[in-house]
Formats: sequence, C-alpha cells, structure tokens
Amino acid sequence: MIQSVVKGLKFDHMGLIPAIVQDMHTGQVLMMAYMNNEALERTLETGTTWFYSRSRQRLWNKGETSGNVQRVGKISVDCDMDALLLLVDQQGAACHTGSKSCFYRDISGAQCSTVPMDRDVLDSLYRIVEDRSKNPREGSYTNYLLDTGMDKILKKIGEEAAEVIIGAKNPGKQETIYEIADLLYHITVLMLQKGIEYKEVYRELDSRHSKGR
Repeated sequence: MIQSVVKGLKFDHMGLIPAIVQDMHTGQVLMMAYMNNEALERTLETGTTWFYSRSRQRLWNKGETSGNVQRVGKISVDCDMDALLLLVDQQGAACHTGSKSCFYRDISGAQCSTVPMDRDVLDSLYRIVEDRSKNPREGSYTNYLLDTGMDKILKKIGEEAAEVIIGAKNPGKQETIYEIADLLYHITVLMLQKGIEYKEVYRELDSRHSKGR
C-alpha cells in the first residue's frame, strides 16, 4: 500500500485514485482524471490541480500548456476512501476539445450540459442582462432599467418584494412563483450594475452552509 498524504486513502494496484473535478461556482462536473500520491501532494502544495497521465506515464499540471488552470477550493474523499472530489475555480475550458466540461455529450452522442438546472437558469439570465448592457436593443425593458439608473432599479426591487408578500398571502402558489421570478430578474439587473456575479452569491451561500446555518 502506497503511503498517502491523506491517512487511510486507498490507491489502486497502479498507485492511482480517480479524481472527479467539479466547478465550485456552478456545480458543473468538468472532468475525471487520476492522481497518484505525488500528484495529490503537488495539488495540496500549489493549490492547482495535478494529475497522473496513464498514457504518458507522467505527472501533468492542468493548464500548464493551455492556460486553463484549475484553482482548488476544496477536496473531499468518498466514504470508501478510494475516490476524490475536487471543487475548483476553472479558468477557461476544462476539456481539451475546448468545451467547458469533458461531459458535453449524452449517451446518444447529442450535445448536453452537466450544469445543475437551477444555477444554470440564473447564470443564463445574468448573461442575457449582461448582453443587453453590451448590446442595447431598442424597446428592451432591461436597457430601460440600466439607462434609468440605480434609483429606478432599487425602486422596482422594493415594489417586486412587496408583490411577493401580497402574492404569498393569497391562496395557491402560482402567483407567488410569478412574483418571485420578477424579483429575481430585477435583483439580477442590480447585480450587474454592482458588478456582482451569481457565482459570488453561490460562494457566500455555500460558506454559510458549511458553517452549519
């Protein structure tokens, strides 16, 4: 048994352990590779991912040639101590094909996404609002809000928050869902104005969860 930097970690007969890499901001599964003990040591020392290439039979630092570095936020070990989960801040694409994730096809070969749906929707909404800011469209309500300025955006958030409260007082849930969606949209516009991205909010929520709130 190879001595591990993590007590009790189990490597296979080749001295390797599978490492699943996940985007710490979106939850998207990015790739799966293998580490040996030295790769894990270097990952812990440098804060970026190192793996062992079975085909080239050598260590490699993710992003060493492409620049698509993975900065490690957290490493977890599974219950059997024979697999790792790395949460990373991915710079650029994780896959050598240029895709964000190596898991970009479903079993039939069709294009797919491994981003959890809830975060994907909010991130997509943010990108749409961002695009309206960079490429204004005539008659766009988003551009109207952005052009009018912060006071108008804040006023709308106050109004939408009040409508959520009113909707929640009424029977059923559909009205409340509708008003929450309106509120989230206006909050997204505010976030763009403040230079805040959803990944920063996810990170804050995750830190609160890890503290046991």
